[in-house]
Amino acid sequence: MSEKQSFFSHETLEKNIGWLIICTILVVSIAGLVQIVPLFFQHSTTKPDVGIKPYSPLRLMGRDIYIREGCVGCHSQQVRTLQAETERYGHFSTAGESVYDHPFLWGSKRTGPDLARVGGRYSDDWQRIHLRNPRDVVPESVMPSYPWLEKAQLPTNDVQARMRALVRLGVPYTEAEIAKAPEELKGKSEEDALVAYLQELGTNRRNVRVDAAAAAPAKE
Repeated sequence: MSEKQSFFSHETLEKNIGWLIICTILVVSIAGLVQIVPLFFQHSTTKPDVGIKPYSPLRLMGRDIYIREGCVGCHSQQVRTLQAETERYGHFSTAGESVYDHPFLWGSKRTGPDLARVGGRYSDDWQRIHLRNPRDVVPESVMPSYPWLEKAQLPTNDVQARMRALVRLGVPYTEAEIAKAPEELKGKSEEDALVAYLQELGTNRRNVRVDAAAAAPAKE
């Protein structure tokens, strides 16, 4: 006489595709929540690292141009903890660096190099030439040219709305900063904005490390 089979047995799930799908979704959902929900309450993922500040209006517009032109499709902004990466790019990336990034631009595809620490590595002039025709400074580059950015004037009519939207997401812009934002963009081109954005990437963390090293007591 065969034993009575339990309804919630492994064999029942294997023979009933509907229950298998439901149970799989349930288990994956619970496991995902257990991993993801705590991150919303950890200071390391919700508080900015020391030295991290909101983008200035010019750099904020430059970031939006970076997104619009699809730069994130070929460049990541995430230095992983692998030794080869930290030796090439610098300190590995942390969640606290991206607290004010909405959306974050970590990326994963690297047709071009990672840009998380590119700020200050090249001069403004180099960046401008590179944007207008990358082959002029990197002959083997496959990056497209963006010559129109040089003459495209930045709009000033919507920067305040962009900043207020970010305030609702937790970025601490003050009303005074928002009020004077259009004035800071007057006479600036899209190229100016993008170069300003690129030149800041990673500099906050680098400056903090330099300041910490300078403040450390000298070894006797």
